[in-house]
Amino acid sequence: MTSRDIFQQILKKKSFLCVGLDPEISKLPACVADAEDPIFEFNRRIIDATHSYTVAYKPNFAFYESYGPRGMAALDRTVRYINKLDTNIFIIADAKRGDIGNTSKMYARAVFGEMPFDAVTVAPYMGEDSVTPFLSYPGKWAIILALTSNRGADDFQYHPGTGQRLFEKVLNVSQRWGTTDNLMYVVGATRAEMLADIRKIVPDHFLLVPGVGAQGGSLEEVARYGMNSQCGLLVNSSRGIIYADSTDRFDIVAGEKAREMQEEMAIYLAGRFKV
Repeated sequence: MTSRDIFQQILKKKSFLCVGLDPEISKLPACVADAEDPIFEFNRRIIDATHSYTVAYKPNFAFYESYGPRGMAALDRTVRYINKLDTNIFIIADAKRGDIGNTSKMYARAVFGEMPFDAVTVAPYMGEDSVTPFLSYPGKWAIILALTSNRGADDFQYHPGTGQRLFEKVLNVSQRWGTTDNLMYVVGATRAEMLADIRKIVPDHFLLVPGVGAQGGSLEEVARYGMNSQCGLLVNSSRGIIYADSTDRFDIVAGEKAREMQEEMAIYLAGRFKV
């Protein structure tokens, strides 16, 4: 899937929404808790209710690995279900991998060879050889952590090095490793004002933007500072959608929340493109 393919889906759905699929068994509604595979059943109902409004899904591996084999089986079922439902939906493995080259090859094989993900989040700390194995799969993407939305981001990411902050060096150096068709960057929405500076460095790359909604990020500011000539944004919302309701109507409410975000996104897209 190329950046143009993603852009075409954005225009078609009038949305740049990514829904995070982060199930916690303790938070699952009672109506799915007794299912044979409660994690998958929860995800399935969320997906059925939201896929009309989203262009991407982002399962966070921690919420599956923490349940051992049954959790990973539910993850695999979830990804294959999305692909069967709509092959044009972009599926991100939020795994935050990043290790020496040979280990990264195995991580890449897991998400791209064994499971049908389109992209994987990657920590760039160990440098080029830890990232390039993910770029060896045609049509697949590495999404590099650049500027995150957590409080601890201040510990390192803003540290001024040789005339540039660490996240700026990550952006400048990593561009050499891939292209605008296989490299994205994670940029937290709670730092929305920084998007203007980031766009000076990576004007044409897609950005995966978490932090809108439950973490307090502003969708309007993200669109204002971050949108480029192909939209260039995938804005993720997890808790604000999947846990918006805890009754047997949880999926209906999730669909309503996704639609509300899509409708707001449609306004920002209409200001820039013919949609």
